Amino acid sequence: MRHILHADFDAFYASVEQRDDPRLRGRPLVVGGRPEDRGVVASASYEARRFGIRSAMPMRTAFERCPRLIRLAPRFERYAEVSRAVMDIFRSITPLVEPLSLDEAYLDVTGSVTQALPPARVASDLKGRVRTELGLTISVGVATSKSAAKIASDLDKPDGLTVVPPGAEREFLAPLPVGRLWGVGPKTAAILEHEGIHRIGQLAERTDEWLVGRFGRMGEHMSRLARGEDRREVETARARKSVSAETTLAQDSDDPEELIELVGRLSQRVGGHLSSRGLHARTVRLKLRLADFTTFTRQKAVPEGVDDSMGVEAVAVALLRSELAPGRLFRLVGVGAVGFDPVEDEPIQPRLVGLD
Repeated sequence: MRHILHADFDAFYASVEQRDDPRLRGRPLVVGGRPEDRGVVASASYEARRFGIRSAMPMRTAFERCPRLIRLAPRFERYAEVSRAVMDIFRSITPLVEPLSLDEAYLDVTGSVTQALPPARVASDLKGRVRTELGLTISVGVATSKSAAKIASDLDKPDGLTVVPPGAEREFLAPLPVGRLWGVGPKTAAILEHEGIHRIGQLAERTDEWLVGRFGRMGEHMSRLARGEDRREVETARARKSVSAETTLAQDSDDPEELIELVGRLSQRVGGHLSSRGLHARTVRLKLRLADFTTFTRQKAVPEGVDDSMGVEAVAVALLRSELAPGRLFRLVGVGAVGFDPVEDEPIQPRLVGLD
């Protein structure tokens, strides 16, 4: 029998800032871009969440809800440093660790479990080590599968510990909203609710044929997860799929010089990451959003590969020039690099939302 943990930091960026500066503890705090630059909230402390502030919310809206809100610019290097420290703690317990982002990971602790050390005790000890060694809290879900463990870790935040007993997966999932199931986003949830399916248990009662008829192959997978059936392994090596950086402009712009300069700065970030990791990207991608919120991407394959800022910038600027036209206003620009060989597992590079 497998024993899987899903460990997830509580309000990661904000918690790191409050830990590093005790004066910020107990105060409503957000990490993210400036409101005058159309910044968004990347992380909100639990004190800020009491005002209804959530991640991805426009920073301007956050300040409207809490005028005394404290905003800090992201310190991604610091968050990556803390992430490496917690991953070291995870790997001291088990080598089977699958990071999902800077602040969460799956752990297969099957080999650590004994009669005297049940999975709940392993999880509790893990939480204690993170609190003692790093001064931070994590919430942990314990189950026999990845999907159930991930759902469990989110049910008792912050500083939660939820255990799904072996054999009770379907019973545990049944009363939960269908939107909590992995792979069920807002659009899929809306379709299911239109069909009278509001809880995971109701979804589990539908036949595979019914689900496949509406959602294709994904429908069969949803059916298995709803019944608590998930045999996916904890993957210790994950192939990096992309590196990207993007920002929203303070004001919509059609100024070629301003836009080219912005693409150059974003390319510096992307290229710097490629260089530091020894990655060669085969494709450079440009993301653009117009003033009317139309969003699209352009990309170009580079057979010889690019591995530095100059290479990324040359391709990205060429892509941008083909989209420029007088009066065509842009509100967001992003640069990305995709298509490179897998590398050793490491904390995932966060998407950069807004440049401070």
